[in-house]
Amino acid sequence: MRNIALGCRFLMMSDINAGMGVSQLPRSLLFVPGSEERKVAKAFAESGADAVVVDLEDAVAVAMKDRARVMALSALSAADQAGPARMIRLNGADTPHFAADIAAVATLDAGTIDAVVVPKATSEAVAAVAEVGLPVIAIVETAVGLRRAYETARSACVFALLLGSADLAAELNLTRRPNRHALLYPRSQLVVDSAAAAIAPPVDGVYENFRDAKGLEAEARYAHALGFGGKACIHPAQVPVVNRAFSPSLEEIEWAHAVVDLDAAGAEEGRGAAALEGTLIDAAVVRRASQILSRAKGAST
Repeated sequence: MRNIALGCRFLMMSDINAGMGVSQLPRSLLFVPGSEERKVAKAFAESGADAVVVDLEDAVAVAMKDRARVMALSALSAADQAGPARMIRLNGADTPHFAADIAAVATLDAGTIDAVVVPKATSEAVAAVAEVGLPVIAIVETAVGLRRAYETARSACVFALLLGSADLAAELNLTRRPNRHALLYPRSQLVVDSAAAAIAPPVDGVYENFRDAKGLEAEARYAHALGFGGKACIHPAQVPVVNRAFSPSLEEIEWAHAVVDLDAAGAEEGRGAAALEGTLIDAAVVRRASQILSRAKGAST
C-alpha cells in the first residue's frame, strides 16, 4: 500500500484501464478511534487491513478531541511503513476542530501519512485540506455532497470518494432494507462520478453489524458488482471478509488468463477479435481481464 499517490493524485482511470497500479487500491479501510492507543496499534499490527484510518471525528468525544489529535499523530508516526496504509479522518470543516486538525497534519514529516479522509466533503473543504499536499479520500454523506460529488471528485488531491451511507440515509429519511435498493442511486452516482473524474473507484460505507459476517459479505459483493473498489470497516473482524469480497475469485482469474492469452495469440495471428466459449473477446473485454489480473496480483502482496 505504499506509493498510493501519483503527485497529489491517486491512480487515474487511464492507469487502471491499462492495468497499472490496481494493487494500490485499498479494499479495506479500517476506522479506529484516535483516542484509543491500544486499538490503533493493534489495527496496524494485526488487522490485515489495506488501510487503517485513525479517526478524529465520530469516534472521539468532544472533550477528547485535542488529546486524540496528539495521540493519533504519534501513532501514525510510529506505524510500520510496510504495514497498512496510514490515514487520518479529520473533523468536519464546519467544526471548530478542523483548522487544528489540518495544522497538526501539516507538521508531520513527509512519508508519515498516506492520505487524509475528509468527512461531509465538498470541494471547499477538500481545497483547505489540499494545502498539506496529501491525497484525499472525500466522504460523501450529505444531500448537498451527493449533488456535488463530481465537483468534489475533480478537486485537487482527491483520489477516491467514500459513501457515508449512515449519515446520508438519515438525512434522506431512507429505510434500508435487505434488497439494498435504498442506496442504489447514491452508490451508482459515486461510481459514475469517480469514473468521469478519472479517479479510483469509490469506497463503500460501513456495514454496522460487525457480528453479521454473511450480511457483510453479501453487501460487499453487491457494492463490488456495482463498481466499488473497497469498503470501510469498523471492526477488525470485518477486514478479511471485505478483502475477500473485493479480491478476484479463482474462476475470475482463470477466465482473465484465458482472455489475455487468447488476445495475445490473436495479435500474433493478426486477428482483431476472437471468441471464448461463445463470448466475443474485444478490446473492452481484454481491458477488464487485465484489471482482474492486476487486482489479483495486488491481493496477493
